[in-house]
This record gives sequence, structure tokens and C-alpha cells, in this order.
Amino acid sequence: MCDDDIHPGLVVDPTVSRRAFGLMAAAATGVAGAARAATPVVEKDVEIKTPDGVADAALYYPEGKGSWPAVLIWPDVMSLRPAFREMGRRLAASGYVVLVPNLYYRVKRAPVIDGAFSFANPEDRAKITPLRATVTPDGTARDAVAYLAFLDAQPQTNKKKKAGVQGYCMGGPLSVQTAAAAPDRIAAVASFHGGGLFTDQPSSPHLLLPKTKAEYLILVAENDDKQDPTSREKFKAALDAAKRPSKVEVYAGAAHGWTVKGSQVYNEPAAEKAWAELLDLYKRNLG
Repeated sequence: MCDDDIHPGLVVDPTVSRRAFGLMAAAATGVAGAARAATPVVEKDVEIKTPDGVADAALYYPEGKGSWPAVLIWPDVMSLRPAFREMGRRLAASGYVVLVPNLYYRVKRAPVIDGAFSFANPEDRAKITPLRATVTPDGTARDAVAYLAFLDAQPQTNKKKKAGVQGYCMGGPLSVQTAAAAPDRIAAVASFHGGGLFTDQPSSPHLLLPKTKAEYLILVAENDDKQDPTSREKFKAALDAAKRPSKVEVYAGAAHGWTVKGSQVYNEPAAEKAWAELLDLYKRNLG
């Protein structure tokens, strides 16, 4: 999860217009990327019954006839908000059915934070602590199964193709837990500045890797790695021992939280590079 000393600082989450979003995507990925960004997308707020209650979430898929592979996005510690809605919309425009759930549905509907939030402010951080405590490995496994079942129940989902999962900050471990909860469904896992992938606890995500059948993309912030490079090395060793194809890379010059718009550390060139790697991962494994 987001470390007590390494965090994205002040987070202000402005909504990016569809036109601005299209222009940014065009600049980052060229003509082909602009064409994908221009794909009209359906966006819906949905509720999903889980063993623990009713989860609020956002669903995205391309307009028109057809079916597409499913992807689950686990947001960071601040949960479902405009930055992740934009992310879901953008991924759907590339040809996926995307679900972005609220991590904390058991206690509060999204958005769980209103306005600006500073991780350097103890009072702000105190608002998150009790919410984080509601996200457990067992609960995540139950949620993941429910969310994937919901995605597979959508007529837009191509169930003949495998599904993907991606996570940010605390969403990194949740993505590994998802791959273990649904190994025959999840073929690709991406973690962006994820924390706690390798720990000395019996619930450590690295212990789940032998249960999974996915390819992994693990992108690490430079300041996270400098604090504890052995964690990244041990997780890579665990991936290799589990015979899971993977790429584990430290993004030089990118700080914890670099891929999420709205934070002080957002790094657009590095974020676009990570996005391109994500799309390549999904193209290889989901079709």
C-alpha cells in the first residue's frame, strides 16, 4: 500500500474533458492512438451484488455492436474518482469492457474523498486509515470473483477471450489476489507503483503466484525501489520460481503515484510509456 514516507503528496482530481483527453492520447500515441481514443464509449454507474454487500462501480465499453475482452481496474488508496473514471473510459476506447469498483463499498460509497487531499497532512491520512482496514485478502478474493462474474454477464463481454486486471498503489496486491482467485479467467496482471507485493506475512501476494496463470507487468517507482530494492528483487524471483512470464521494471525518474492524474508526482511522459506497456500486455494475452 502507499508507504508512510513515500506518497504522491497533494492530490487534486480535476475532471479532464473528453476533447482534452483525445488530444493527449493523440499526442502520446500518434494517429493510431488518436483513432482509438476517438472511439465512442458507453459509461454507466452500476451496482454489483457481492457476498459482503452491494458494491458501487463504474462500467465502460465501446459503443456499437461487438464484444470485447474484460478488464478489472483496482484504483489506488483514494478509490474510485474522476482520474480512474477517465482511465476506465480510455481503456474501453481501446477495445475493452472495463469495470472500476469502489474499494470501500462496505462502509462508504464513492467518492470517498471530497476535494483536495494531502498525504502529508495527518488529518487527511486519518480519513483513509479506517477505510483501508476494510480491504482484506479474503474480501478481495470474494469481490474479484463477483466483479468478473458481473463483467462476464454483460453482453458486450467476449467470454471466449481471457480477462485482465490492473492495479495502482494498494491495487497492485489486489490484482495478484484477483489472478489467484480466478486463475482460469485472468491472463494478464499489471501493477503500477504497487506496494506490499512481497512481505513476510502469510497473506503476502507473492505466495499466491503459483496459483496464477497470468503474465505480469510490474512497474516500480524509483523512490519506492530506492527505499527497498530487495522487495522488487524478491518478487521477481518469486515470479520466476512460479514460472510466470513477467517484466519487472523500475521507472527512472518516476515517483510513487506517477501514473495517476491529479497528484503532485504525475509524470505524463512516464505515465504514457506505462500505458503503452499495458496495452501491449493486453494485446498479447487478451487479443
